[in-house]
Amino acid sequence: MCLSIPSKVVKIDKKNEIATVDTMGVQREASLSLMSQEDIHVGDYVLLHIGFVMNKIDEKEALESLELYREIIDAMNEEDRRLAILEVDECPNREV
Repeated sequence: MCLSIPSKVVKIDKKNEIATVDTMGVQREASLSLMSQEDIHVGDYVLLHIGFVMNKIDEKEALESLELYREIIDAMNEEDRRLAILEVDECPNREV
């Protein structure tokens, strides 16, 4: 199953329509081509799908979701964490 974890925008390259986002400490680039650039600002929380910013979400909602993800990860044993990572790597719609 593919999950979209809230990501915080840390940098915007308006010329190339690219945002650098932080997802639980991991930074990656995501296309802004499906969003109006005026709608997304550094510090906003967004959801990604296959490398594209799909929508902006409320900061309170994003932080609550991130806390739940942390609780789930903390409750997993090492083998379950490894299998969850492998499952994400096999997601057919994952970012490349």
